Amino acid sequence: ARGAAQQRAAMGYIKVLKTAAYHMRYQVKYRRRREGKTDYQARKRMVVQDKNKFGAPKYRLVVRCTNKDVVCQIMHSKIVGDICLAAAYSHELPKYGVEVGLTNYAACYCTGLLVARRLLKKLGMDEQYEGQEAPDGEYFLVEAEGDSRPFTCVLDVGLIRTTTGAKVFGALKGAVDGGLNIPHSDKRFPGYDKEAKELDGEIHKKYIFGGHVAEYMELLEEEDPDRYQSQFAKFIEKEIEGDALQEIYQKAHEAIREDPEYTPTDKLDTYPKINEQVPKTYAERKATIAAKKAAMKAALEAAGGDDDDDDEEDED
Repeated sequence: ARGAAQQRAAMGYIKVLKTAAYHMRYQVKYRRRREGKTDYQARKRMVVQDKNKFGAPKYRLVVRCTNKDVVCQIMHSKIVGDICLAAAYSHELPKYGVEVGLTNYAACYCTGLLVARRLLKKLGMDEQYEGQEAPDGEYFLVEAEGDSRPFTCVLDVGLIRTTTGAKVFGALKGAVDGGLNIPHSDKRFPGYDKEAKELDGEIHKKYIFGGHVAEYMELLEEEDPDRYQSQFAKFIEKEIEGDALQEIYQKAHEAIREDPEYTPTDKLDTYPKINEQVPKTYAERKATIAAKKAAMKAALEAAGGDDDDDDEEDED
């Protein structure tokens, strides 16, 4: 006891920061904040509606890019949770002629265009608001026509960095050209010159039609053919060259405008199991382990025998 007292005296005064009162009043954060999935400060600004609008829905264009897919959804929030009004995915694009490169900027544009046309057709506004049928890469915002105002929503990009040229802005541009009214500026589109403070429409148009992919394909094919074979294996398999990309995306835009409806795929009653493993009995598991041990022992003995032969040869 005396030694403990001397040790405390040597250490000096220690202030207790987290007292019992602190732990009593501690409040855990929301689950999706703890998981690092939702920025609630940004979400509140996009979701909370003005009091004088009496519960009118506040719509968001939610864009998420995964490793293999692009997701575009028109959402609005209620007490019970978020409600999805329309959705489009880049894995639907093979129906419109885009079979490869389903996560690049051009695919994001197509997915944004698809969700916009699908929503407007669902609401019966597709003929009134056609949007921009021939994309030129320039700034465009739909204007009110007739009795009904254009469908208005805000862009929800989640937790990504909104850097200039980010793919989410390709989806935004596609939705705007598709006829949705989404307040935005052109400062984050590819081709925006920060010093001149203006957007180069030709550069942005090149990205919309996959020109940047075509340039990279040609560059890689010349400088590193092996990497080109592996990185663009799907393009080579489908016999798609860089020169054909612009025509592919142009036809896809036209096909999306003609038929934006979702067609569900045929479902089977049962699907074959992938890597099905039949359960083994206790005796079978023991036999498998014994066989592995015997194989390992034989391999070690063979390796030891080879080392002895090498030693004998060195002595000779």
